[in-house]
Amino acid sequence: MFRRTFVAVLAATALAAAACGGSSKSGSSDEALSPADASAVSGDITVLTNRTDLVTDGTMQKYADQFKQLYPKVNVKFEGVTDYEGEVKIRMNTENYGDVLLIPNTVSTDDYPKYFASLGGAADLANKYSFTDKAKVGDKVYGVAGFAYVNGFVYNKDVWKQAGVTQWPATPEEFVADLQSIKSKTSATPYYTNYHDGWPLSSWSSVVGSVTCDPKANDKLPGTDPWAAGSDLNTGDTLLYDIVKNKLSEADPTTTNWEDSKGAIATGKVATMWLGSWAIVQMQDAAKKAGKDPASIGYMPFPKQVGGRFCSVVAPDYQYAINSHSKNKAAARAWFDWFIDKSDAAAVNQAVSAVKGAPMPPALQPFTAAGVQFIELSQAESAKLTKIDNASEVGISKPDYRQKIVDTARGAAPGDLKGIFADLTKRWTEAAKTVG
Repeated sequence: MFRRTFVAVLAATALAAAACGGSSKSGSSDEALSPADASAVSGDITVLTNRTDLVTDGTMQKYADQFKQLYPKVNVKFEGVTDYEGEVKIRMNTENYGDVLLIPNTVSTDDYPKYFASLGGAADLANKYSFTDKAKVGDKVYGVAGFAYVNGFVYNKDVWKQAGVTQWPATPEEFVADLQSIKSKTSATPYYTNYHDGWPLSSWSSVVGSVTCDPKANDKLPGTDPWAAGSDLNTGDTLLYDIVKNKLSEADPTTTNWEDSKGAIATGKVATMWLGSWAIVQMQDAAKKAGKDPASIGYMPFPKQVGGRFCSVVAPDYQYAINSHSKNKAAARAWFDWFIDKSDAAAVNQAVSAVKGAPMPPALQPFTAAGVQFIELSQAESAKLTKIDNASEVGISKPDYRQKIVDTARGAAPGDLKGIFADLTKRWTEAAKTVG
């Protein structure tokens, strides 16, 4: 996310966040302001990332080499973390969690000042970047998204066409019917859950806002029943349940494999997967490697329209932040600024840049051509939302409860969807009362 592989090593084994080296600090100890003089910035910094693949294949080092041409006295080291959420959360009990890192989803916004250095005033940063509200505490911002993406279904156009489907389904019922056509008329698995790896199921949370086309949908979650009939989460989770219940997904979800799924959809063995738009380029690359046309990989919005138009939320990926304990904040901020503002990371990954005014990526041109309405969710209640989510142990952005939905739908767990929703609602509303 990007792919939230967007990630268990104990804190005692944590690596030192920054090696000894020259330091050029900007601002007070709790600030990491942009350095004015590149020649004066020096030091060694460690950057934590969930993109272990980009560390392994040398992509991140190439970025470091480009950066070093502007900041020759700064040495950047990368640490790819597979269980990013799990390990980094543990490491944050110490001071050694890198110099630059992605903020784990489970960290409450109100706690950002405890762990991260201020990046500057909220008004100034909001003028330059999108999605800064989520990381705003008071009048300061503590994190900025590296890029953003929309959510939808990655699909194999050839398989869908073979099944006789040439238009995007406009309702969940049409979507299920189209998957049934794929099952009947092709040899492909209509839908692939990626249940085993877990994190892809978290993407289903991104239906919030897209179903109702409501920019305030996220802010409404703390004060409502998120699974009430007609709500975003109810609609999305019901579709997932119906897909599995109708045997339109893989036979044994416990054996799914994320890496294998790329080749499967590229070669037409799998027809459809719900993922962020960051996945498009990975599936296209898999098609090239398999000798297939990358243009066979398509992308469609969630099957629901408001006023005759599809809607898709432009959602920020992980937010980059600077460790408040970093001994080289100026060097860390120099990397932070360069990577978000100057590198081609967003463009290469067909993502939406967080820098305001940047063009939409080519992969989303079909959305633009079809008149899909892009909306940005308000994050005004994100701190309260995180508190309720943590207190309820629901885990809206985690895979667990959707794995239960899959297990229940396929008969591997007792109960039904109505009972799952009732349990989620009970836990959520009780937690909301305690959080206030």
